[in-house]
Amino acid sequence: MASPWMSTAESSARALVEQAHNTAIGDRSVATGVRRLVHESWQRSLQLELDPDQPLDSRQLTDHDLREYRDSHPLSLALPTIHRLLIRHTLDAGLIVAIGDQDGRLLWIDGDRTLRRRAEGMLFVEGADWSEKAVGTSAPGTALALDHGIQIHGAEHFNRIVHPWSCTAVPVHDPSTGAMLGVIDITGGDDAVAPATLPLMEAAVAAVESELRIQTLDAERARPRRTIHRAVVRPEALPALSVLGLEGGALELSGTVIELSVRHAEILVLLAWHPAGLSAERLAELLGCSVDTVRPEMVRLRRVLEKADPSLVPTSRPYKLARALDLDARRVLSFLDRGAHRVALAGYSGPVLPRSVAPGIRSIRDEVCSRVRDAMLTDASLDTLLTYARSDEAAYDVEVWTACLARLPAKSPKRASVVSRLERINAELA
Repeated sequence: MASPWMSTAESSARALVEQAHNTAIGDRSVATGVRRLVHESWQRSLQLELDPDQPLDSRQLTDHDLREYRDSHPLSLALPTIHRLLIRHTLDAGLIVAIGDQDGRLLWIDGDRTLRRRAEGMLFVEGADWSEKAVGTSAPGTALALDHGIQIHGAEHFNRIVHPWSCTAVPVHDPSTGAMLGVIDITGGDDAVAPATLPLMEAAVAAVESELRIQTLDAERARPRRTIHRAVVRPEALPALSVLGLEGGALELSGTVIELSVRHAEILVLLAWHPAGLSAERLAELLGCSVDTVRPEMVRLRRVLEKADPSLVPTSRPYKLARALDLDARRVLSFLDRGAHRVALAGYSGPVLPRSVAPGIRSIRDEVCSRVRDAMLTDASLDTLLTYARSDEAAYDVEVWTACLARLPAKSPKRASVVSRLERINAELA
C-alpha cells in the first residue's frame, strides 16, 4: 500500500488534482482523486479564509532582525551537516533546500541559483512565513501542522501560484526534549517529490538530530548549565500599510487592521517613501498644505499610532518613521524588479490613494502606475498582459490592447474579443 505521505503517480496526476482542487476550493465540495491529508489541509486553509488566487504575503523581517534570529536559532548549529548531506548536491540539480523554524518562517535557502531566483516570484525567500496558516497547503507548512514528513506535488498546493512547484519536507525535533525545532524542505520540479526523496530527507533529519544531540552533550560537558535548546525570541513581521485602490489607508499590526484617514495615510506613505525623513517644510510641500496645517495633523497621527504601536510614532526634525513599514506599493515594485509580473499584478489592486490630490502622492501614484504599465508591456507574459488589459486602469489603453493583439497567435480564439475591444475603444473615444 502506498504511503499517504508520499506523492505517487496517481496522486500527482495533474489534471485530476487540479479538478479536485477546483471542486474542493471553488465549489466547497468533497473532492475525489486527491489524498485525504491534502484535502483536509485544503479545508483548514479555507477555514482560515485564505484566498488561493491572491499573491502570498511578502511581509518579512528586516535583514538585521533575520540575522539575529537565525544566529540564535538551534538549527544554526546543524548548518554544516545540512550542507554536507543536502545542499551541496542541489547546487546544479534544479532543486533548492529551505530550512524553516518551528512556526514555518524560512530562515535559510540555498541550492540551485537559477531556481532560487524563480522561487522569489512566489516569495519563497528567507524571512517569509510559509506556515499553513499563512500560505495554506505546502510541504513545509503542512509538515509542521501534521508533525510528519510529507510530499506536496503541483496542484496539491492550496495557492495556485505554487502549482508549478513540488516539495518534500520533514520536521526537525530537539533530541533532548522532543520539541519541534523547525523543518527542512526540498523544493523544485518533479524531482523534488521522487520516491527516494522523502526517505533521503528523513535520513538527513535523523543525522541533523544526532548532530544536535552530540553538540548538546559537548556543551553540557563544557558548561553544565548550557543547552542548545535555548529560548529564542521570535521577531514579528513588519507592520503593513495598504493604500493601493483605497480611499484612505489600512494599517495592519499583528493581525489588527486600523483604518486611516486620507491625510494620515498620505503622511505615512510619504514617510515610508522617504525613509531618510522629511522636514516640516518639505512634508507640507508634498502634501500641498502649509506647515501650520502639518504640525497639528502630525500630533493627531501620533495619538493614533501611540494607541496602536508606540514604535511606529514618527520622530521630529526631520519627520521620520521610527521603524520600517511594509508598503503595498513598494511591494508591487519589488515584485516587478524580481520579474514576478503575475504576482505583482495580483497585488496591484489600484492606484495609490486614488482620490488624493497631494502633489507628493500624485507623483508616487504616477510612478507606480507607469512602472506597472511599462513592465506589463515589455516583460510580462501574454496571459499576464491580457489580465492587465482587462483591469480598470488599462481598460481604454489602446497601446496595451494593441500589444495584446500583436502577441496573440494568428489562430488564437482570443483575437476576436481583443479586436472587438479595440473597435469599441476607438468608437467611444471618437
